[in-house]
Amino acid sequence: MHEMSLCESIVQIIEDQARAQQFSKVRRVVLDIGALSSVDVGALRFCFDVVAAHGVAQGAALDIHTSPAQAWCMPCATRVDVTRRADPCPLCGNHQVVVEGGDAMRIKELEVD
Repeated sequence: MHEMSLCESIVQIIEDQARAQQFSKVRRVVLDIGALSSVDVGALRFCFDVVAAHGVAQGAALDIHTSPAQAWCMPCATRVDVTRRADPCPLCGNHQVVVEGGDAMRIKELEVD
């Protein structure tokens, strides 16, 4: 389960920012997770509560937004959204698409005191 190590990294970033920006409590964490990131959202929620239990993010609400993956369709010469790496272009059905993103996860917003 790599969600535990992801949560440990998230909480470490939050703790580092709490020291740098001098806040003492995190009320809400907003994450943006790409559709191709292979993150189990349920496991991530559970792990976040466990890892954040004794720090500035203890009890923080976790809002998770999933962003679509994007690919460049060579025949259409346009950027399209895809849900899997092997998806064809939703416009022309061609499989000559190059996935350009959608596997990242980032902290998008923190609501702090």
